[in-house]
This record gives sequence, structure tokens and C-alpha cells, in this order.
Amino acid sequence: MDHVQCLAAGALTQVLAGRSLDAQLAAVWRAEPELSPQQRGGVQDLVYGALRHLGTLDAMLAQLLQKPLADVAVRSLLRVALYQLGHTRASAHAIVDHAVTACGRSGHPQARGLVNAVLRNYLRRRAEIEAAAASTDEGRYSHPLWWINKLAADYPDHWRGILEAGNARPPLTLRVNLRKTSREDYLRRLHQQGIAAEAVGRAGVIVARPCPVSQLPGFAEGHASVQDAGAQLAAEILDVRPGMRVLDACAAPGGKSAHLLEIADIDLVAADIDAGRLQRVAENLSRLSLHAQLLQADAENPDAWTGIAAFDRILADVPCTASGVVRRHPDIKWLRKPGDIAALTRRQARILDTLWRMLGGGGKLLYATCSLFREENGLQVEAFLARHADARPVSLMLPADGITQIEGQLIPDAAHDGFFYALLEKI
Repeated sequence: MDHVQCLAAGALTQVLAGRSLDAQLAAVWRAEPELSPQQRGGVQDLVYGALRHLGTLDAMLAQLLQKPLADVAVRSLLRVALYQLGHTRASAHAIVDHAVTACGRSGHPQARGLVNAVLRNYLRRRAEIEAAAASTDEGRYSHPLWWINKLAADYPDHWRGILEAGNARPPLTLRVNLRKTSREDYLRRLHQQGIAAEAVGRAGVIVARPCPVSQLPGFAEGHASVQDAGAQLAAEILDVRPGMRVLDACAAPGGKSAHLLEIADIDLVAADIDAGRLQRVAENLSRLSLHAQLLQADAENPDAWTGIAAFDRILADVPCTASGVVRRHPDIKWLRKPGDIAALTRRQARILDTLWRMLGGGGKLLYATCSLFREENGLQVEAFLARHADARPVSLMLPADGITQIEGQLIPDAAHDGFFYALLEKI
């Protein structure tokens, strides 16, 4: 376990220094090819958990340390061990002993006494330490204070629930490929294999206990794909019909492109600026036995679309802060800065203006983000409508099965992430 703790603490340090969690974990797997699946799962769980609860862990450390700890590696090890003590079923004695051993393994033997003392002090004073940590908003909600204040201002009736949802473990949600099977048949196959699941939305399934996709029936044959229930609404809202010419302008990794093709026989162009990510679109479509024209293109650059015929429907799932999907990507809330929002909104506006030119008369464009921040969502759409007299908003027809939404903004909960949708028609 001490090796797993070391790797998790090292990954946490790198993420907090500015590296994305996905990139850092990929680097760990390359550097440690001998890790067993169980060890990989352990490292991943510890890093994800420490990032989800980082605000609380740091608030507890502030109570446990007599002075600020300058050694970032030891601080990360303490965060990981405190997460284990508070959120896993592992033996407290074993966690402490392994953390002390991990100090030597990671090249910090001088910190053994400190690590032992801090962790044992936490165990003796746990209720007191946790209560003190929860007395501050950062300690209670485990998000940066600027983020908390922003959500509280934008969602006075929902901000606490949004923050709590962002700290939860996300469900494994599948989209059934209705071209190959029915949802009822797929649920039956899951239950036959002892996998409890329930229906969500029109084609979704939430698996009660997440498992590797290799254990899911028919996954390799394209009978299902992993996709959040909120993300599954995009293809349904866009209202595609057979024979339409459709553009998915920021398509990678291809989940929404695939869903559009599962819904109707359309002429789909799946575009993305990144060739490597576009390859992932190709792989996903191939597994599902679907076909689209793949195009490497910058959605911001009008010249990239020269000579391309107009589209009947456009999906603009634009780059954003991803503030609505932090339970799946907990590094985001610590890596994002307030200034990132303005830079992203400028980019989103350029994408919208460029793609609007590619939409034919009477066509519809769906603007989508996985953000909760109003500047990227409702305010962005208002500014767009003020610039384009030939655009009008179309009322969204969202399913009523438990989804809370405010003017196109899905409020994240146990079943879905925090997506935003605005459907615009060219008149």
C-alpha cells in the first residue's frame, strides 16, 4: 500500500502544480507498467478522492500542523493518508504505518515522525478536527472560495446542492445504441449478469455499481457507450431528421456524434481541431458501426470552412471551464482561475460567430457547454442574439423525469452533470 500511496501523492503534487489529472495518471501508468489492475485502481481512487476533498483536507491540516508545511511532497502524502482515513475502509493502523514507510520510499525519511504524529493526532481528535474544518466554506464544500461565491451569486437556491454534487462519486451511465438493441433488452442482459441498473432518460442506463466496461455485455460490439445522462440530451434537443446535413463542430471524443447517428440517418461531419482527438472519434464510431466524415478544422477560424456547404443542424459543444463536470474531473476546480472565464468566453463567441455562417436558413444550432458559469452560458447567448438579428432562441423540450433546469442550465445531481443548452434558429 505504501507504493500506492507514494504514487498517488506524487500524482497529486504534479496536478496541483498545473498538470491535468488525466495526463498525470497516463504518465504514471507509462512509468509503472508492472502495476496490477488493483494497484492502478488504488492510485486512481486516492488521487481522485484527495482532489474531490482537497479543501477539507487542507482545512484539517491547518488544524493539525503547528506551522505551514513547506515540503509539498510530504503535504501531498498527508492529504492522501487523511483522505484514506476519512473515506475508505482500510485499517487506520495500516494507513498510518504505510504513510510513515512511504516517507522513506519517496526520499523524505526525515518526515516520518511528523507524518506519524499528524495522522495519529487526527485519529485522536477526529470529530473536533472535522468540525473545525467544516466551519469555513472552503473546508465544508471543498471548492475554491471564488468558485463558491460565484455559484452562490448565480444560484442562490441551488448552490449548496451543486457543490455537494460536485464532490460526489459520479455514476457509470450508459447510452444504449438503439440501432443494435432496445434498452429493455440491454437492461435484461445486465441483470442476467448480476449487474444492477436502472433506466434514465430516453436511451440511458445508470449502473448501480461502476465496473470496467469490459464486464458490460455487448460493449465491444457497440451495444452501449459511456455517456452522462445530461450529455445524452444534446442529440435529442438538436432535432435531427433523416437526410439532414449535420455538423458536430467540436466532436472529440465522439459521444454526441455517435448519438446523433444512432438517432437518424444523417450526413454527419465530425470536426475537431486536434488530429489525435479526432482519431478517438473514429475509434468510437467504428466500435458502434457508425460512419461520419471526419474533418480536422478549427471551429474559430472562418477560413477552415471555406468551400464547405451549409448545414441543416450544427452542434457547437464548445471549449469551456468544465465547471459542471468536476465530480468526473476533480482537478478542474483547483486548476481553473477566475481569469480563465473571460478568455474562454471570447473563444466561445468567435466559435459561435464562425459556425453561424455555416448554418443554412431555417437551420438550428445547439450551443452547449459543460459549465455552470453564466458568462459562458446564458450571458454568452444573450450577447450572441444581440449581434445576430437573424437568430432567435427555440424553447427546449427537456424530459421532465427529475431534471432541474434553469433557462437551459441543468442543475447537477446524482443522475447527471451540469450541462447548459441553448437552441438557436436561423430566420
